[in-house]
Amino acid sequence: MSGRRDIFARRLDLVHGCVEMSHGGGGRAMAQLIEELFLAAFDNDWLRTQDDCAQFAVPSGRLVMATDSHVVSPLFFPGGDIGCLSVHGTINDVAMAGARPLYLASSFILEEGFSLADLQRIVESMARAAQRAGVPIVTGDTKVVERGKGDGVFITTTGVGVVPEGVAISAGRAQPGDAVLLSGPLGDHGLAVLAQREHLSFDAPIQSDTAALHELVAAMVATVPGIHCLRDPTRGGLASALNEIARQAGVGMRLREAAIPVREPVRALCEFLGLDPLYVANEGKLIAICPADSADALLTAMRAHPLGREAAIIGEVVTDAHGFVEMETAFGGRRLVDWLSGEQLPRIC
Repeated sequence: MSGRRDIFARRLDLVHGCVEMSHGGGGRAMAQLIEELFLAAFDNDWLRTQDDCAQFAVPSGRLVMATDSHVVSPLFFPGGDIGCLSVHGTINDVAMAGARPLYLASSFILEEGFSLADLQRIVESMARAAQRAGVPIVTGDTKVVERGKGDGVFITTTGVGVVPEGVAISAGRAQPGDAVLLSGPLGDHGLAVLAQREHLSFDAPIQSDTAALHELVAAMVATVPGIHCLRDPTRGGLASALNEIARQAGVGMRLREAAIPVREPVRALCEFLGLDPLYVANEGKLIAICPADSADALLTAMRAHPLGREAAIIGEVVTDAHGFVEMETAFGGRRLVDWLSGEQLPRIC
């Protein structure tokens, strides 16, 4: 690699420079961008080969693959940015199958004129998130579009993982009588992004909950291998995720409003803006559905992990041919928790 640096007359200006069309043209400028920015941050044995693909050994078990595109606006927000979000989001999609994430691929679409300093900040955030999660970024791609035809940067990440023998987790396995658990308070990510976008400030700042959940999932599966379903309630929030599960499994859900954790600053901002926290996106929370007789053991395992400290049992799966999700309100009534209609919060992941 040291020899390749000799072909570059001068290094990238990562302080004042910006993305140019030549950085996506396949020539010397693109090679320099990849080497001085992406390879420097993501450095590992797979990337050092500089092939167009990564070759790796796979342990025994069923393979899982997930892909996710990230178009969040703004790119930087309290508690995170598009970089760590793109790593966490795909790791979590793989982990929701009960899998151990192994490797990531990453693709960037950059807009001409985008600040190289901001790009470096995003790439280094991705590198830190991948390193902390123990899931390396082993291959990728970069494209540049003309000024005005993008929005700074879009990132697509693909993850590969492996499900151990004996684990079968899927939304279709939710059964009447199962318990529904939530790993922590709702709405932090969506409102952190909204507050940054709209320049809202509060006495108690709201931070995104973006986090990689695979280690929490591993602890849960080790305690209750018979978990039926896992889902991370991202776009559309808890309400949409539970409606998806109900439709896939042909069941209904009954929630208890008093049991659903929501932080007070999030609750207050939702009331101020006329939003329902059930529909606000999360990036570091998960839903678990398991047999009722395993719920207490699973809850204990979740609360023993830092990312599940505030976990709660929030309801149960019921027989319902219509697939309705209902909630027992704090006032003793009952209301329908329907699918999200339209866009409540645009561009939050």
